[in-house]
Amino acid sequence: MENSEAQELGLTDRRPGALGNFRVLPDDLICDILEYLPPRDVARLACVSSVMYILCNEEPLWMSLCLGKVNGPLQYKGSWKKTALHLENVQYECDQAGRKPLYFDGFNSLFLYRRLYRCHTTLDGFSFDDGNVARTKNLTMEDFSRDYDGKKPVLLTGLADAWPARHTWTFDQLLQKYGETAFIISQKSARKVSMKFKDYVSYLKIQHDEDPLYIFDHKFGEVAPALLKDYSVPCLFQEDFFDVLDGDKRPPFRWLIIGPQRSGASWHVDPALTSAWNTLLVGRKRWALYPPGRVPLGVTVHVNEEDGDVHIETPSSLQWWLDFYPLLADEDKPIECTQVPGETIFVPSGWWHCVLNLEPSIAVTQNFVNPKNFEFVCLDMAPGYRHKGVCRAGLLAHEEGNSENDSIISDPIRKKKRVRTLEPGEKNADAASNDRNVPQGSYQGFSYDINFLAMYLDKERDHYNSPWSSGNCIGQREMREWLFKLWCGKPGMRDLIWKGACLALNAGRWSECLAEICAFHNLPSPAEDERLPVGTGSNPVYLLSDCVVKIFVEEGLETSLYGLGTELEFYNLLCKVNSPLKNHMPDVLESGIIYLENGVYRIVPWDGSTVPDVIARCNLIPEKFNADGCPFGVWSKKQFNYRKAGMPIHETVSSPECSRIWPYLITKRCKGKIYAELRDTISLEDALNLASFLGEQLRNLHLLPRPPLSVSTFSDIEPEIDMPLSNDCMEAVPDKSKIPAEWNIFIRTLIRKKKDVSSRLVKWGDPIPATLIEKVDEYLPDDLAKLLHVFEDENGLNKVGKLCSWIHSDIMDDNIHMESCGANSCLIENTKDNGLVTNGSENGNCNSAGTESWRPSHILDFSDLSIGDPIFDIIPIYLDIFRGDTRLLKRLLESYKLPLVSGESQNKSVKGGDEFGRLSYHAMCYCILHEENVLGAIFSMWNELKTAKTWEEVEQVVWGELNNYKGFPGLSST
Repeated sequence: MENSEAQELGLTDRRPGALGNFRVLPDDLICDILEYLPPRDVARLACVSSVMYILCNEEPLWMSLCLGKVNGPLQYKGSWKKTALHLENVQYECDQAGRKPLYFDGFNSLFLYRRLYRCHTTLDGFSFDDGNVARTKNLTMEDFSRDYDGKKPVLLTGLADAWPARHTWTFDQLLQKYGETAFIISQKSARKVSMKFKDYVSYLKIQHDEDPLYIFDHKFGEVAPALLKDYSVPCLFQEDFFDVLDGDKRPPFRWLIIGPQRSGASWHVDPALTSAWNTLLVGRKRWALYPPGRVPLGVTVHVNEEDGDVHIETPSSLQWWLDFYPLLADEDKPIECTQVPGETIFVPSGWWHCVLNLEPSIAVTQNFVNPKNFEFVCLDMAPGYRHKGVCRAGLLAHEEGNSENDSIISDPIRKKKRVRTLEPGEKNADAASNDRNVPQGSYQGFSYDINFLAMYLDKERDHYNSPWSSGNCIGQREMREWLFKLWCGKPGMRDLIWKGACLALNAGRWSECLAEICAFHNLPSPAEDERLPVGTGSNPVYLLSDCVVKIFVEEGLETSLYGLGTELEFYNLLCKVNSPLKNHMPDVLESGIIYLENGVYRIVPWDGSTVPDVIARCNLIPEKFNADGCPFGVWSKKQFNYRKAGMPIHETVSSPECSRIWPYLITKRCKGKIYAELRDTISLEDALNLASFLGEQLRNLHLLPRPPLSVSTFSDIEPEIDMPLSNDCMEAVPDKSKIPAEWNIFIRTLIRKKKDVSSRLVKWGDPIPATLIEKVDEYLPDDLAKLLHVFEDENGLNKVGKLCSWIHSDIMDDNIHMESCGANSCLIENTKDNGLVTNGSENGNCNSAGTESWRPSHILDFSDLSIGDPIFDIIPIYLDIFRGDTRLLKRLLESYKLPLVSGESQNKSVKGGDEFGRLSYHAMCYCILHEENVLGAIFSMWNELKTAKTWEEVEQVVWGELNNYKGFPGLSST
């Protein structure tokens, strides 16, 4: 009963006195707040008052607290409070003392009552009809493509009749065979939760949860490979464009689904607008579906206007069926069906669906991309947010909103755009029609047609230069690689692939730029095979017959100018000093700037030594630079990177004029393949030769003379010493007298990166352990200048014990070029021959590598060049190319033959502490402060480190081999 009714019966209403000032908050909000407290604080708060005792002992609360705490396989202890306290190593005193829970009169909560009802209700007595989804058997591919694919759902029978899983996937048999196997559980928190199957079955039998945990494992084929042999993809769904992506580059696409009664999937649209099939082996499932753009009652769609990420607020599946479904008029009800064992349901691209398990169920499902949904998948991953609001909600998510129905509600806290859900029976021109069986594409006022949806793409947003949505199923590079592989592997579908590439990459714009560049420099027009940029790299790169054209786009014009300017400065230096490294860097043929002016493309040649008028008009000229040097050379670039590390990029980067200007570079094309294509087939001997090659070339790189440094270049930074950065916090700067000018800005940039390191790691999240994120500030040095190995010489003067050198910063598997040398092993010395003839294919060919032997020939892409600590170059090589293989790292260091710290400083007392004498500590600090998510790669490669308690443990496992390197103190470090 409500509290008012209790008062009429003479019962005291406990709520006001027990909650004090919190009485003004509704019960559901108080329960939400409690979830943010640590378990021990919730237990203490239960002692405050009778009502707090009730609220703090709710099982859904302890379920949330437990899932936020668990680290490793979960074992249910009979209740969520017992389970959570077990994780806290706290004995449950009620069991020990034999005390019973307390009960209080005078407090009633409709919110808690409804939740309790959902926790303990059973669905045995609920009546569900067969629904109105078409059921069919022996459907031909032609009929499926014509009547259902991309149009409407259908239930198919007979597709799984021959599967062994029809007989072997029972709870008893799976328990017998996979009882000790841990499977991934449905995501209830930011942490990844798993349970051994025997523990999950025990939980399944005794749980009384409102939204029970269910197995939803996309890696079941890895932990239980035999399960993959128990079923096969039905013939209707075997075409999958994601098949061209291998290993970890392919997004999750198949799931084992096991859940008890009341569990299920709440309302959602499948990732990337893919289509899906789901085959049920055990139990019954109730499905509800709406056509694209028809947002279900009770569901709210948020679209982040910065990166287009889509967040959906929805009740649980059970809550929707119990609380929202009865409110719907008949014409507003979803398309429905009850799925029984042996049936396969097909869910088309973009369809909203919700699933409720009526009985304990076992199923398998896969998502796929085929010609019918390919363009929608490309559209969904395109930059921007307006088109996503239309695709998901059928309404345009824009700032102005719609004054008639106020479809957009501002949310300043989360900076989201929110699409309002229509109330039952409400009419709207942008909603789907009321026909429950209406096929996709025939709506009143809204069309789920690719041409219609593409109208809402933000033409000013660029795939290479816009934030990437964290909700996208693959990363930016994987997206580009996917389209390029499809272009190579499916020549008969290039018209379709080109349309998708124009949606996702704005490929048409870059193709126009390429044609203009080729015409200006009298290069042959791109062939059909050359129309699409290659997948690797962060900018549009085109492989032509004899050359490579790279258009600098990433992070805007200013970053692009510094990327090309530094690369040209470096190439000129190589030619001037005749460094051996020049033989292993592609020859620069041409360079310039292409820009769009009044609808016409214009080109200005640029060698990096001047400032073209089109750039001068953008006010991007560095304020201080050496007149004899390059205006966008490495020292000006370091000043620019320092500025970026602590504040937004220059405002003119986002101006309309600057967004239509792109530097470009033309280099000679190398023969052979990039290492990324050969990794899985290359021999250990060839890998060791590669390590020796990289060590030798790093040595050549790090011994190059630096460009002259004008102290005035950084003079505008000096006044910032006494200026606060933000939040009234002063920037901690080192004593200038201890640090040479060339190191000063290096350290200052690290200081700025350290300032927000915790928030950056939290944003990256899994797989970085949360316990380590909490300790990161404690691990990093207070004075980052101590990483320079500062020591006192014989005269008592401070000196830096490290070599300040050129660093490539980005030597990864797609920036190493390999040449075939036949079936025999290649000697590393042969790489010095600049006129090698190879029988390998050209870079970018999609054919398999075969069993040839390969030798390294070139290092590519010097646009990320900088000056700093040579250890920076070891990080991407060891993690990306060597994948943590210490044998290869050791071979590289043997070939490198340069001290990472000077011989003199090795024999002196290093200021700061013992950790600064460990090269592993230096490398680990650089990994933490890196602008890229290097830590994500580390914790993905070393799974055992996900349970590490300290950063020192991670440091020793990953970088311990560096401490065995003594360098070669006989060589000069200056």
